[in-house]
Amino acid sequence: MQTIPQRRIALPTGVELDVVVAGDPANPPIILLHGFPESHRTWRHQIPFLSQHHFVLAPDQRGYARSAKPDGVENYTPAVLVADVLALADHFGIDRFTLVGHDWGGAAAWMAAINHSQRIDRLIILNAPHPFIFQKTLFDDPDQRAASQYITAFRNPGLEAHIAEIGVEAYFDKTFVGHADRAKFAIEKPVYLDQWSQPGALTGMYNWYRASSIVVPAMDAEPPRPAFLARPFPPMQMPVLMIWGLHDTALKPSQLDGIDALVPDLTLVKVDAGHFVTWEAPEAVNAAMAAWLAG
Repeated sequence: MQTIPQRRIALPTGVELDVVVAGDPANPPIILLHGFPESHRTWRHQIPFLSQHHFVLAPDQRGYARSAKPDGVENYTPAVLVADVLALADHFGIDRFTLVGHDWGGAAAWMAAINHSQRIDRLIILNAPHPFIFQKTLFDDPDQRAASQYITAFRNPGLEAHIAEIGVEAYFDKTFVGHADRAKFAIEKPVYLDQWSQPGALTGMYNWYRASSIVVPAMDAEPPRPAFLARPFPPMQMPVLMIWGLHDTALKPSQLDGIDALVPDLTLVKVDAGHFVTWEAPEAVNAAMAAWLAG
């Protein structure tokens, strides 16, 4: 199993992160943000490829693997997660950079690009919904609402106790493996179990869900709609590449409805893969990134 060397980097945001650093620092910088419930290894097929022409940073984000896991849900809000990304860039003296995100890493990437457009040169998103569209579809698309009920379960403060009772491996086998190729999961399973078993890792990972302000209505509920859904949402200020695995069971096709209005300079590449597109279809992902970055 491939092991990618990491550096331990202390950030002024109060955390130490394990970070893959690859490529020539003189080359254009690119930061890769993994999602739940993974680590830098979600980029294991992209890091060697991108580092040929880019300076690559791929952190294990706070709460994950062996990176710092501060106590308290307040330490996992979107603003805090974005601050880590900017602090990592600052640590290497990077002003503007290409930001890449998958899943929750994509959520952090969207927020960084929306709120700090002066730092983000280009944005690459892989199976991570735009925040406006995601919140809207949780109210208006019954299929997406049904598919997202797991978020409420992940926010349950008793979840970690339940996992401790049944065991991390049993939890892995009952939940996670149903969302992608089982053979590929079997190869990586020891890595997942090792990372999830680190002290505080499960709580750290689930705190990303608990700290999010996203509203997930129950199937039979109609809570008040968030006010921002009634207002025009500012369009993205930079070119965006979206790579989308079409067989994602957690994110329904409605996540692409209206995306072109929110992202004026959009390139959308649809891939025959599921949610974990980076390693389910690495050749297609790398080809899409290479063509877009070269342009």
